[in-house]
Amino acid sequence: MNNMGITVFFDGLCPLCSREIEHYKRQNGADKILFKDITEPSFHPQAEGVDPVLVHKVMHVKRTNGSMALGLDAFIEIWKNLPSFTWMARTAEIRPIHFILSIAYHAFAKIRPLLPRKNRACEASPYCEMKEKQ
Repeated sequence: MNNMGITVFFDGLCPLCSREIEHYKRQNGADKILFKDITEPSFHPQAEGVDPVLVHKVMHVKRTNGSMALGLDAFIEIWKNLPSFTWMARTAEIRPIHFILSIAYHAFAKIRPLLPRKNRACEASPYCEMKEKQ
């Protein structure tokens, strides 16, 4: 368990996702966030308390109390923990804005598997096997 703060589960084979996570890692406060690449062979979803299929479909963040935030709410949790992004968290929590951003996030989540993947041997990730079964 991460005693520091939240745990962010991200898709390390997605170039766009990885760039965003690398940006967050450089921010003030990121040292209190644990980032876990769900495409690494060492990642075990059940040990982390996440659904092995759902974690590959939508962003997950485990809060300090052990509860999960999914999709847009996962990003809001990240933003809440990075001082320079707290304004984004507050803005994204406003009901009409949250609704619109949530629709946009789910649209992106649907097309994300179709985006090019990083050049890394697919055998290195259980995601590739799941993708073939979809």
